[in-house]
Amino acid sequence: MTENKPTPDEIDFGFEKVARDDKRGRVAEVFTSVAEKYDVMNDALSLGVHRIWKSLLIDRLDPRPNMTLLDVAGGTGDISFGFLKRGGGKAIVCDINPAMLAAGQKRRQATDYQDRLTWLCGNAESLSLPDRSVDAYTITFGIRNVTDRDAALREAWRVLKPGGHFLCLEFSEPETPGLDKIYDLYSFKLFPRLGAMIAGDAESYQYLAESIRMFPRPKDFARQIERAGLSQVSFHNLSGGIATLYSAWRT
Repeated sequence: MTENKPTPDEIDFGFEKVARDDKRGRVAEVFTSVAEKYDVMNDALSLGVHRIWKSLLIDRLDPRPNMTLLDVAGGTGDISFGFLKRGGGKAIVCDINPAMLAAGQKRRQATDYQDRLTWLCGNAESLSLPDRSVDAYTITFGIRNVTDRDAALREAWRVLKPGGHFLCLEFSEPETPGLDKIYDLYSFKLFPRLGAMIAGDAESYQYLAESIRMFPRPKDFARQIERAGLSQVSFHNLSGGIATLYSAWRT
């Protein structure tokens, strides 16, 4: 059977093939729909484990008072808030979706850290920041929703200072024997049901489950990071491979 690969003018939107120019709008619809319940859904879908994964990412960041963090696809601010709480200097929450940023700005921590926090509506593929302007770049569960990953990774390299740290946390497919079947059942059956119950949107969570399966395997994505110019690329599987933490540096 011939694999149904996208043409050069098409890209994956979950299991569906769509025009490249249409993906950004489709993703925007998903996150506009779920923005108000995004944090509640993260806890429900991961049974709270996403907080542990994010804490591990912040451990790797090693926040310090002289550091400026750019948190791309930063949504409702989890990583930036954690970075600032742990002693980081300044954080920029960048997200392409105004509804996600608005949801983050309503959180109590947004007021607590308002003097060290900037909210920026922007596209990961063309950031409105100067070259070599940030000490750390994070993107958490967002890179798989970007239309042009190569462009986004090149932008990460561009805005990082020499010696700057790139960290990406993304879902992956479990490699532990037996866990993959359980995870398939959990994500394809439970994600849409919980989405319908809590966020009133089953379709968006069906897309999120599908998008995980269309993302490159960790070794392949690590090579993509390296091609963008970043070095010392490594990755660590978390929770049996349900998520993967990628680390790289700009030299």
